[in-house]
Formats: sequence, structure tokens, C-alpha cells
Amino acid sequence: MGLTELLLTAIALAMDAFAVSVTNGASLKNIKTLDCLKIGLYFGLFQFLMPILGFSLAFSFKEYILDYDHWIAFFLLLFIGAKMIKESFEKGSADDNIMSTKNLLILAIATSIDAMAVGITLALTTSNILYPAAIIGLVAFAFSFFGAKLGNKIGEFFKTGAEWVGGLILIGIGLKILLEHTL
Repeated sequence: MGLTELLLTAIALAMDAFAVSVTNGASLKNIKTLDCLKIGLYFGLFQFLMPILGFSLAFSFKEYILDYDHWIAFFLLLFIGAKMIKESFEKGSADDNIMSTKNLLILAIATSIDAMAVGITLALTTSNILYPAAIIGLVAFAFSFFGAKLGNKIGEFFKTGAEWVGGLILIGIGLKILLEHTL
């Protein structure tokens, strides 16, 4: 895989992380650069690690992973999206919940499952996974960092309902992943 193909693959993989980062940013009232870095690091790290995991598991578990990855992503995004919608109707700030380690971990895993499938594919075409995984991780970091900043600007514009809409977007992303793999 050449650099152009690798960058296009990395951008495609980063789109779900970007959309979730925009949603998180829109839901936060007072985003700081440190928050954007944290979001970028979670998504970038998992986009880096999952192709390595897929590469490592390629020959022994390929058929099991490919048969169920979309269901796992769907249910994780459904869970977080429903939680965000529920919290949008409750009083108080959701900032702590959105930026919690547990929440970011679930979202990072859910949005990087496709990267694991790419790692499986790369096992068939390359002997070195670290370079492609690093490019994928760096692109995801950048998209997630800037997505959170962009989302916060969008959230400031809409002020109310951003968390509710964000929850719907996460559920929609999960549904999109599920439908792409089952239809």
C-alpha cells in the first residue's frame, strides 16, 4: 500500500472518530485545549492499536472478528448515544460524563473496530504494521482534536440540544456501521 492509499485509508477510518469528536465538542460547555488533546489521544491511540491487534489476530481469528465487529460497534455507540440523550434531559453539566475515561474508552473502541479489520487486511499485503498503524493513529488524532474544537464552536452556536442531537448522531453512526456490514 502506497502513501496515498494509506492516507486515504487513514482519513476514511478517522471519519467516525471525527464525527464523535465533533459531537463531544458540541456537548461540552467549556472545552479546553487539554480536553481536545485528551479526545485526540484516545481516538488516535486506539486507531493506532487496533490495526496492530487485527494484524496480530489475522490468521487465527479473522472469520470471528469480521462476522461480529459491526454488532459490537453498533451496541457500544447505541449505549453511549442513549446515555447522552438521557443525560440531556437531566439537570447539571454533562461535561464530566462526556470526558470520563470510561466514556472516551468506549467511544474510542467503538470507532476503531474498523481499523482492526484494516489490520487484518494489511496482514495479507505487508510485513510491517507499525508504519501504517502510526499514520492511521496520527490522522485520527488530528481529526479528533480538531473535530472537538469544531464541535464546540457548533455547540456554542446552537447552545441547547447539542447533547441530545449528539446522542442521536452516535446512534446514527452505529446504525450506519451495522447497515454497511449487513446489507
